[in-house]
Amino acid sequence: MINKIAVLAPGGIGASIAGLLTRAGHDVVLIDQWVAHVEAMKANGLKMTIGTRQEPEGEFIVPVNAVHLYEVAPMRPQFDVVFLTAKSYDTVWLVEFIKPFLKPEGTLVCVQNSLNEEWVAPLIGKERVVGVVLTGGGELLAPGHVWRNRSINHPYYTVGEPSGELSARLAEIVAILSDAGKCKTTTNLIDAKWTKLIRNAQGAVSSMCNLRSWKGLGVPNYLPSVAKVGKEAMMVGAAAGYQMEPINGLTAADMKRPPEELTRLILEDAKVGGSEQSISMVQHDIKVGRPTEVAGYLNGLVARKGREYGVPTPANDLVIDMHLKVERGELPWDMSNLDRFYEQVKDLP
Repeated sequence: MINKIAVLAPGGIGASIAGLLTRAGHDVVLIDQWVAHVEAMKANGLKMTIGTRQEPEGEFIVPVNAVHLYEVAPMRPQFDVVFLTAKSYDTVWLVEFIKPFLKPEGTLVCVQNSLNEEWVAPLIGKERVVGVVLTGGGELLAPGHVWRNRSINHPYYTVGEPSGELSARLAEIVAILSDAGKCKTTTNLIDAKWTKLIRNAQGAVSSMCNLRSWKGLGVPNYLPSVAKVGKEAMMVGAAAGYQMEPINGLTAADMKRPPEELTRLILEDAKVGGSEQSISMVQHDIKVGRPTEVAGYLNGLVARKGREYGVPTPANDLVIDMHLKVERGELPWDMSNLDRFYEQVKDLP
């Protein structure tokens, strides 16, 4: 039975989960390294804004149990479940940090983009890992204030065992996570994670242009540019043995469409329930001066697996190069990057 829960690195996604689970009556500890965020939650609780900015569904404050990293060891907690909601580049050290405080039979749930399960399993054992495909977003607007930027009824979490098993613990985790949003199970977790990775890799084109992905619909050269990135990721996935898995509002038939047509459907689907004021996770990282996951864990992972399986990824390589230049201030963070990108990829097959 799951009694004690931790949410590790509660940012835009994690704070939303922790706040809603706490509000539903679960015993949740929020553990974070951002001092101001923890202090704000200790002093004032967690302020939550739910829904789109155009039509917010509600705003309320949840008293939460928030602690700094250094406060965990003296507590000597033993958690049944840890929801890891960190950036992928913080995964390994945070897993090592929390490992002594996860019960021997406990489960670590990777609520993250990319294939974090691959590098978490060797650290704590593959039998202790569960993964989540995220299909909704969240942003920290300020320390102690999280915006869950889609409706409470929007599909948010697809949960699965890496093995594909529909286990008893999976059912229990889904039952709990359902208190934080619409949730379902999958027997094809890794396929679904790779399909979401394709979507994130395509989104890196818009993020380096400081544009929300679905707002590129109708922008000249945007769709063919994004489709080049997606096509490569699909080819890499096929070489690695991944199957395209329907996510959000897309169907199995949709996933078999040609790359540019599928890309258009992905962008249209991303618009459903979106808020005009929202920005992507990558845009948020650039905005606050934090490294993004693009080079290491999104397009970078596509490129690495492409090299592993002998699939060229020139469009994704260019995304990585341009994104790093944007992050370093060597390129402007605006729509001029779309023309730069398109001119170099337009003749790719």
